[in-house]
Formats: sequence, structure tokens, C-alpha cells
Amino acid sequence: METAVVRHNIIDDLKQLTKFGLSLSVVFSSIAGYLLAADIVDFKTVFLLSIGGYCMVGASNAFNQIIERVPDAIMKRTMDRPIPAGRISVNLAMFIAVTMTIAGLVILYSINERTALFGAISIFLYTSAYTPLKPITPLSVFVGAIPGAIPFMLGWVAATGQFGIEPGMLFMIQFFWQFPHFWAIGWLQFDEYKKAGFNLMPTGEKNKKASKLIIIYTVLMLIVSIFPVFGLTGSLYLLPASAVIIFALGLVMLYYGVKLHQEQSDKMARKLMLSSVLYITLIQIIFVIDKFLH
Repeated sequence: METAVVRHNIIDDLKQLTKFGLSLSVVFSSIAGYLLAADIVDFKTVFLLSIGGYCMVGASNAFNQIIERVPDAIMKRTMDRPIPAGRISVNLAMFIAVTMTIAGLVILYSINERTALFGAISIFLYTSAYTPLKPITPLSVFVGAIPGAIPFMLGWVAATGQFGIEPGMLFMIQFFWQFPHFWAIGWLQFDEYKKAGFNLMPTGEKNKKASKLIIIYTVLMLIVSIFPVFGLTGSLYLLPASAVIIFALGLVMLYYGVKLHQEQSDKMARKLMLSSVLYITLIQIIFVIDKFLH
């Protein structure tokens, strides 16, 4: 019984170290991008993309937790992570992160060279630019939005071996989405982040200027999300009905952004954050369904 509990705890710790839920959502984005581009679905490629993608994101998260182990020990929501809690040593975490990086790159390279290249860029920027910049400048969110926007387009590149306007558009959608999403999180966790020496708010404070920027970036996200309906993005195209649904979903986010601007409350920041998660998940599903309707 004790061995089973220990094994269970190790699995739980590995899931926490690699941020299992977040990594799965990234894999979901990559598969959506693949299905958008593939004429014939190759399930071997989908499998390799899933495993390779998980390894890359999991490694990024592990490196992140190694670097941020001191501030993680200060914040309530992160102090029970395996490294600050002392359940996984820094050396073991580093071994896991490096092993997953190598495995992820090899697997993605077996799909095609460009997929591995973008995977490598993602992990490098997340680990070597975004994470070290977090305690220094709110611009870290901008830097972090680059690796964060790669998964959706990565699937397209895995299917085609090419980078063009279509994966570029998928990148832009996820890129602009991240600003209202992460600023909503930054708003909610403002005091905790401040205690740990982080500040993710674009103006350094929870104020009207910050909420105005949230509204602006939500509008930009809305525009790029429905842009394929105009037929200017190569083989990436949206039917008008799909564009209307996506626009309506975006208006929900915009509504909470405007309410946040008016009320300056954590309650609205939470609703914005939750609506943003729903938005990015549903629009990827809508894009894929739309593709099979025309």
C-alpha cells in the first residue's frame, strides 16, 4: 500500500512539474492546427506531435520551476509545487527537463525539420527570455506570448512542413489572445506576484490604463480571429456563419474586459480569465469543424 502511495505521489509531482493540464491544452492546440492543414489525417503524426509537444511544453514548465523555485516558495498557489516543497530535487528536475527537451526535439524532428525548429524556439524563448524577464519588466508578457502562440501554428507546420500565411495567422490569433488572458491572471494574482517580486500588469498596477490595454488587445484578438473569413489567408478560410459565432464568443470576452475597466474588480478579472480559456478552446474546435464543412 505504501509503495502504491509513493508511486502515486511521484506521478502527481511529475504532473505538477510539467503542468499536466496546461501541457495538455497546448497539445490540443497543436492537434487542432494539424487537423486544419492535413488533407489526410496521419494518426502516427498526430501521436508524435502529441508526445513531442507534451515533452517540449513539460520541459519548459520544469525549467521554469527550477528557475523560479525561490519565488514559488513565497506564493501560496505555488509553495506546494514539488521543488519548493522539497519533494523533487533541483538536480532531478533538471535531469527530467533536459531529457524531455531532447526527447521532444527528436520526436518533432521525426515529423519534419521545421516542426522541431519551432519547438526549439518555443522552449528557448520561454526558458531563456520570458522566465528571467518576469521579475524585471511587465514586457515579459509580450516575450512570453511568442512561445505561447506557437502551438496552434506548430500543428499546421507538422502537417505541411511549410510556414506561410496560414500558420502565421494561427500564430497571430493565439498571440493576441494571450494578453487579455495573462493580464487577467496578473490582475487576480497581483498581490501574490508582488510579494514574490513579479509584476505582469502592463502599467505596473491594477488600474484603468491596464484595463484599457486589455480591451484594446481583446479587440485586436477579435479582428485577427475572424480575418480568415475575407479569403485573404491562403487555404485557411472561415465560413461567414463560423466567423459570426467566433465574433460572438469574442464579444463575451470584450464584455468582461469592459466590465473590468468599469468596476476594477477581481470578480470581473476572474470572469475575463475564464471566458478567455473558453474562447481559445472553442474557436480552435470551430476552425476545425468549419474546415470539414467546405
